Amino acid sequence: MGLLDIVPSGVITGDNVKKLFDYAQEHKFAIPAINCTSSSTVNAALEAARDQKSPLIIQFSNGGAAFYAGKGIDNKDQHASILGSIAGAYHVRAVAKHYGVPVVLHSDHCAKELLPWLDGMLAADEVYFKEHGEPLFSSHMIDLSADPKEYNIATTKKYFERCAPMKLWLEMEIGITGGEEDGVNNESADKDALYTPSEDVYEVYEALSPIAPYFSIAAAFGNVHGVYKPGNVVLRPELLEQHQKFVKDKISGESEHPLYLVFHGGSGSSAEEIQTAVNNGVVKMNVDTDTQFAYLAGVRDFVLEHQDRLMKQIGDLSKGEDDSTPNKKYYDPRNWIRHGEKTMYKRVQQANSDLGNAGTL
Repeated sequence: MGLLDIVPSGVITGDNVKKLFDYAQEHKFAIPAINCTSSSTVNAALEAARDQKSPLIIQFSNGGAAFYAGKGIDNKDQHASILGSIAGAYHVRAVAKHYGVPVVLHSDHCAKELLPWLDGMLAADEVYFKEHGEPLFSSHMIDLSADPKEYNIATTKKYFERCAPMKLWLEMEIGITGGEEDGVNNESADKDALYTPSEDVYEVYEALSPIAPYFSIAAAFGNVHGVYKPGNVVLRPELLEQHQKFVKDKISGESEHPLYLVFHGGSGSSAEEIQTAVNNGVVKMNVDTDTQFAYLAGVRDFVLEHQDRLMKQIGDLSKGEDDSTPNKKYYDPRNWIRHGEKTMYKRVQQANSDLGNAGTL
């Protein structure tokens, strides 16, 4: 029995998200969560998953969502970010089933100052739920890790109580992911804050588990957003095993992995670090920096290869004024954008392979 015998293709929600993550833990793989900023990046990620027969998580960050809506739209009160997230969600819903893979539709880090963005998406979820019996999104992330632990857990609980009636998955973060991403800068964070104690993880579990099972925890184990020189980041994915055992003992549970864990700052991680994290119950790993660079590489290489054709509409600079060949096929965005999609496609497939997600359907 394969995954498509358990969950359908297209955007999945509620119990189907839980079934996907349970299946991933049982079969020791995780799903990459690809940050997308346009229909082009969404399509490249979905194409890669289809051809590798893999489930996928498509996610929008606050800034990525605003970009999706268009830089010409004012983001006062998170208006553009709300609009872009919803537009992206409807695009994913329109095309995902045609790629034949299960897709988790997710929103990324939402810090305290961005909570109006989450409120706007939840309002859209509630409207969609009334009509369709499921939320617009599969899941959201709330990230109050930079705030006091008590506030983080209490506020997360409040939002989870709003999500639970829709069986809407909620991801939260306890402990800080270092580095900088999408305007959230933790580069000066205390090093100790990059490693979450098991006691804190259990506090989250204790607060959320009585409400519903649809939640995951991004517990910090030295994670850093971005790519850095070797030695600058010390990941300790073995800590995740300690969290699982601590919670298992506290609840006298039978499962070796009572927690659904998330790996943030996955770009640049070694295969061994990724495998250790997956073996310890990680079901989702965020990939953003590497896919951004991969997309650029395709466009960059195309431009460099054809620069003499891209400097003007007619003629090749290297051939002088006598060349009158039209250059439309070179500067047509459908051409050079497609080259970016192709190189991003390869990086998404690499993520699937690293996480053991290739061929899991």
